[in-house]
Amino acid sequence: MVLTTNLNYNKIMTNRINYDVIICGGGTSGCACAYSCAKFGLKTLLIEKNNFLGGLMTGGLVVPVMKSSSNNLNCDYYNKLVKTAKKFNAQITYKDNNDGWFNPEILKIVIEDILTENEIKKNLDILLETQIFSVNKNNSLIKDIVLNSNLLSLPIVSTYYVDATGSGEFSILAGCSILNDKSEHQQNSLRFILDNVNFSEFSDFLINLDDDENITNIYRNEINSDVNFTTASTWDENTFWKLDKFLKSGVENGLLLPNDRSYFQIFSVAGTNSKVAFNCPRISNYANNPYMASNELIEAKKAIWRIYNFVKKTFPGFENSQISNIATQTGIREQNRIKTKYHYTKNDLISGKKFENNVLEANYGIDVHTNDKKSSIIQVSQSYQLPIETLMSYDYDNLFIIGKPIGADFYAHSALRVQKSCMSMGEGVAKYIAKIKK
Repeated sequence: MVLTTNLNYNKIMTNRINYDVIICGGGTSGCACAYSCAKFGLKTLLIEKNNFLGGLMTGGLVVPVMKSSSNNLNCDYYNKLVKTAKKFNAQITYKDNNDGWFNPEILKIVIEDILTENEIKKNLDILLETQIFSVNKNNSLIKDIVLNSNLLSLPIVSTYYVDATGSGEFSILAGCSILNDKSEHQQNSLRFILDNVNFSEFSDFLINLDDDENITNIYRNEINSDVNFTTASTWDENTFWKLDKFLKSGVENGLLLPNDRSYFQIFSVAGTNSKVAFNCPRISNYANNPYMASNELIEAKKAIWRIYNFVKKTFPGFENSQISNIATQTGIREQNRIKTKYHYTKNDLISGKKFENNVLEANYGIDVHTNDKKSSIIQVSQSYQLPIETLMSYDYDNLFIIGKPIGADFYAHSALRVQKSCMSMGEGVAKYIAKIKK
């Protein structure tokens, strides 16, 4: 099989390449933006430092997509993802009608399948294992960027640039202003998956243990008899968690350390009958201290081993389980937020403020993960909108920021960072660029 691409490799070694849009970061928002730009006929380049696409949805094992209303605004890519994943047996629709339950490993294949369809690939180039080396700018415009990969180093020119790096890496390299309201921090996580779990035994245990559907619920598919479930426990003191007595016992018996029970959440993996995804252990956020951050990751893997041995000895159905995946990307909930033309605030969100250039509809609540023993979630009951100006760089007229680095305050960001909203951001920016390019 001969692989084809829009890139002419003889030409690129001596000449600059011109695009309409260059998207830096092939994660949740970046893939949505790339798909939409290509669909709208824009010549697009998607750059990703890993050898796979999907970001935290795949490499971070962050499943399922958190449920949020959307009024189907800028959800074409999300709907395409659900439809395609279903064909690969990598998606289920849960009992609450959340259709964002995916298999993260198969999703790597699903996303590439979507982005290499004939209609899309004619306008889209993808560079994996490639990073941005430098950004060249002139006053309020990004002029070009220099990429660095195992094969080549070259300057590439675009009319518009999109930072979808998650960390704001591209914007920081360009010298953009960063928001400095850093009095509070989210806790991060390093997710993992256990295989060979007996779903039937464990779900029976859950049914007898906890009847609070807001915390523990089980979905038995009447068509194919598949079982799926989710449950959780934290050390928050103002909520009673049925699982916490087992976690406390684990600490008392030396199987767990006290911090291991700070947050414990699991989900069955879509399309399997034996895989369970763990949204834990928590990791302290040391975004600006690589030594501390690295030590946290080492300690997190030790915690994974403790939790694994704890569930094997404690919960029915886990006796023969095995670790099958440890996330290759840290689940960073909030890192660098970039200053944008409109600073979106908690008041904008909870008031449901309306905007003329709206890019998404959502109702996912303010969701702050702290490491103290206080409630971590503040619910929002009504829908809210996000203006395109919150995705426009304050410093550059041809740079957009999508996903986690957007220009929102800490509390508004905690609601906007979820995957479905990030996909809508990417699609909304693509639609906006296509409109102004006409």
